[in-house]
Amino acid sequence: MSKTVGVTGGIGSGKSTAARILGELGAHIIDADLVGHDIYRPASEGFRQVVGSFGSSIVAADGTIDRKRLGAIVFADPAQLQRLNAVVHPLMREEMRRRIDALRAAGWQAPIVIEAAVLIEANWVSLVNEVWLIVASRDAVLGRVAAQRGLDRAAIEARIRSQLSDEGRRRYATVVVDNSGSIGELRVQLERIWAERLA
Repeated sequence: MSKTVGVTGGIGSGKSTAARILGELGAHIIDADLVGHDIYRPASEGFRQVVGSFGSSIVAADGTIDRKRLGAIVFADPAQLQRLNAVVHPLMREEMRRRIDALRAAGWQAPIVIEAAVLIEANWVSLVNEVWLIVASRDAVLGRVAAQRGLDRAAIEARIRSQLSDEGRRRYATVVVDNSGSIGELRVQLERIWAERLA
């Protein structure tokens, strides 16, 4: 059976770009953020639990969870974020496990990649055979996030501090990929690692 790989890294590291390249090489990509969105869909168990925990004020006029309203609550208070994660992370883990099993049962032979910023913090490492950590220099991260999200340096630094450090992530990493350079350089590294570990 082919491998399931977790691709993780901090804000601005380029993990989404890395996952996209791995998809082009033939992997099936499971984006944890998109799984998280699915978990909240109306009438789902996740919807019921999240609304039960945070109240009906987070439900928009169209009956979906208003992610901006929910975000305003949880990102202002670490205890509330922890509360949300305690509900959502186990449901996401179950859904990702279900998707992996369904792919394998359907005969999918190529690698499966889970792209997840919180792969380690959410205790999802047991879903994967290997953890590929994408890292980048502080300057590269600051430049990318400022360009992509329009955040100032202080806001970016605050987000970096709120995450597990690269040192913390390295303890779980099978492979560390330095993405301080260009997309072309990232692609060369990933093609080499793919050939060595997955082909």
